[in-house]
Formats: sequence, structure tokens, C-alpha cells
Amino acid sequence: MPTRTLRRLMDDPDDPFALFLAPPEGETPEQREVRLLLEKEAKEISDSIDEQLSREKAQEKKGPRPVKVLLLGQSESGKSTTLKNFQLMYDPKAFRAERASWRAIVQLNVVRSIHVILDVITRHEKKNRPPADDTQPSASPIVDEDLSALKLRLSPLIHVEEVLTQRLIPKGPDKSDAARLAQLTNIPYSEHPRLVNREIAVNSATQWKDVFARLVSSDKDSFDSSKAIDWEDPNDPGVVLHSLAEDMKALWENETVQALLERQNLRLQEAAGFFLDCLDDVTSPQYVPSDDHILRARLKTLGVSEHRIKMTSGGLTGNISRDWRIYDVGGQRSLRAAWAPYFQDMSAILFLAPISAFDQVLAEEPRVNRLADSVNLWTTIVSNKLLKDTNIILFLNKIDIMKSKLESGIKLVDYVNSYAKRPNDFENASSYLRKKFAGLHKEHSPSPRIFYCHLTTVTDRKSTQYVLANLKDTLMHQYLEEASLIT
Repeated sequence: MPTRTLRRLMDDPDDPFALFLAPPEGETPEQREVRLLLEKEAKEISDSIDEQLSREKAQEKKGPRPVKVLLLGQSESGKSTTLKNFQLMYDPKAFRAERASWRAIVQLNVVRSIHVILDVITRHEKKNRPPADDTQPSASPIVDEDLSALKLRLSPLIHVEEVLTQRLIPKGPDKSDAARLAQLTNIPYSEHPRLVNREIAVNSATQWKDVFARLVSSDKDSFDSSKAIDWEDPNDPGVVLHSLAEDMKALWENETVQALLERQNLRLQEAAGFFLDCLDDVTSPQYVPSDDHILRARLKTLGVSEHRIKMTSGGLTGNISRDWRIYDVGGQRSLRAAWAPYFQDMSAILFLAPISAFDQVLAEEPRVNRLADSVNLWTTIVSNKLLKDTNIILFLNKIDIMKSKLESGIKLVDYVNSYAKRPNDFENASSYLRKKFAGLHKEHSPSPRIFYCHLTTVTDRKSTQYVLANLKDTLMHQYLEEASLIT
């Protein structure tokens, strides 16, 4: 199908994506330049997707149609973690062959968390440096000599972060890269020439895992790539992390640091890729990430990730094998135009709505509440006529974080007015949100269909795999019915 440009999408008042793609009010020339760059990249991605889908359709005519599952949701909703769960369950050999690559990502997550804390301390020191003649005690947390010394000792981690980043982005970010990365975190690149606080984002087409795979010895017969790690490599970032383990723990446990993070409403422990609560493990001399650590590791990807799995189910004539294709598409606003080509010929859509984000805003659009964005996206998806015959399964995700927030006293009604005077506990809050999503599903679906909904924490392997196993059985049963192999 021909690709529709972003401009045509925005000019069409009947297009459900127009709301999400319209330029923000009060956009500056610099912001417009960044947005147009992202739109250009998104169109290139969309064009390549169209070409890929055309090739796949031609190939599928030669054999049985595969089961196709599309993972949708805003950025940081849990899509990539869900894909990793699929891999772990049904393609464990490929999953564990990538273990060495994920080791590097866990290390990057650790040093980035430390870097965020160091940056918070630095900005606090600059903002609260008293005049030489000021003798009044400060009401702000005081960064004492011990904390300053700790900060200095941890400075080598900045170099570790740069090394890991350069391996992921070998050419080094130029201005356009800086703008792209800054846009993802709402930090102007001109204010941060070293891109201190931006989140690393790699294009899914760059095969980033191969970059780290080349750093281990080649043992093609090894089931687990961790067995091929060169533990004698003097340039291994793990050497520095191990030497600074105690200082990193001291920084995270420091009362002043915790006070500064609280003042800025930074809850690092709730963010994806948080490992400061298990530093003894991740900084050990020969650390290899567990399956759970890989599920928790965070790396933002742009574009489309596809994973192919062969699954088997029983039929009247014996076991039936079927190819599955699972697609993870970028959830950033600028990339949502690339979703549409995937809406045709999908067996199921897994839509992830991180309900824990009820008190957060989008990084790329700070005026938009993340829960409201998920609700709007959900309405757009269920109302799309191309998907009227497609199974749509809703994951109300990150319930562990939501429970923690509600128990800490954060009130849902402060962000969702319609919640009114209902009790501020997880049981009532989750039930309310489930009914809201169910109501939108019923109201906006082009034709009646079953509402599938699960409360999930996709970093919890056991509970998530139970849900995915049920999904697999449902879709395989549907395939066997279509093939008249069961009645």
C-alpha cells in the first residue's frame, strides 16, 4: 500500500493519528527543525517497512500464513520486555546467545543511573553555592566534603559510559544525532554539549547486539554467549565497576543524595533499567546477567524489531508447527506514523498501557499526561477499521510500581479527576481503570468483540509467561480452526 506522508496525515481531519502528529502549540524554530528531522526519519522507516511487508507477503504466498503479533504502546510501556519474554519462553537458545550483549547494557544502565545522581549533585551545588559573606544556614541539603570526595572518586564512570556509548553509536553523535537524542528526553542539545542526561537510543536496524558479540571470543557451538566472555580483557568496563562498587553503594545510600532525589521527584528505583539495588551482583568480577536482569535491562530502540519463532500445537493429525512473527515498534510520537502499515494481516495486537505512569508526562511532550496518552492511543487502535477482525489484548502494565506509588500516598484522583472519592488503593484503582479501558473498547470497536485484559508486570517472568502461554494457546487454536484441523 502507498505510504502516506506525515503532512497528509495532519491535513486529514478524519485521520485518527492527526491528533498525535500535529505540531505542538508555540513550537520554536529550533524545535520545528528537530521535529522535521524526526518526521523525515519516521517516513524513511515507514517506506522501508512497506518494502519489507511487500516482500514478506510475496514469500507467504508460497507457504502457510504465519501468526503475526504486533506490540503497541507508548515509549517505556514494556513492549521490548514482552518481546524478551517471548524469546525466553519459545526461543531460549537465541535469548541466551545474546547474554554477553545484555551484560554490556546492564553495565550501561548502572553507570547512567550513577551519572544522573552525580549530575543532580552538581546542579544542586551550582544553584545553592552561598556568597562568601553569607553566614546563614541553608535550608537545602548540604553536600559535605565526604560526598564531594565520593563524587570525585566515581568520575571514572563517566568514561565507562562514553566507551559503552561509542560502541553502540560508533561514529559519535553529530549535531543531528544530538538533536534526535535530546528530543527523546526534552533536553536541548545546545545546553548539554556532552549529552549528559539523554537516553541512548539505537536504531533496531543497526544490529547493536552484534557490536558487543564481536567483543567476545567466537565459539559457535556455545549455547550461552556468557561462556565466551574474555574475562582477561583489561578494557572490560566490569573491571572499573568492580573497583568502584563500594563507592557506588555509598552514593546510592547517602541520605543527602536521597533528599536531593526526593526534592526533584526523581524515583530512579521505578525507572526501567534500575540496578542500584543489586550492585553486589552486577559489579562482581565475572558478572553474567541472569534472565531476570536481561528482562529488566533498558535500551531504547528506534524503528521496528522483529523476532521469528516456530511454535508447535496439537491437532487431529498430530503436532502442528507454525511460524510466529512478533513485531516491536517504536512508541515515540514521531514514530507512530510507522504503525499503520502493520495493521493489515495481524493475528493479534498486544497493547501495553503502563498504568503506573498516571502521575508522569511524556518525555517528548511534557504537557501530555502518560496515562491520558495511553487512553487516547487505545481509543485510536480499537476504533481502527483495519483492525476490526484482529484480536486486541490489553496489558495494564507496571502494576508493581503503581501499587508502590499508591501505598506511598500519591493520589490517583490528583491526576484522574473522574476517580473522585474512591479509595486510593490498588484494587479499586486498577478495577476503575480496567472498566474505563473496557468501556472505550466496547464504545469504539467497529463491531462487537471480546475484551481481553491482563494486569501485568512484564519484568516478572513467571506471571508474564503464564499470560503469554494462554495467548499462544488461543492464537494456535484459532489457526487450527481456520485450517479446519479442529472443530
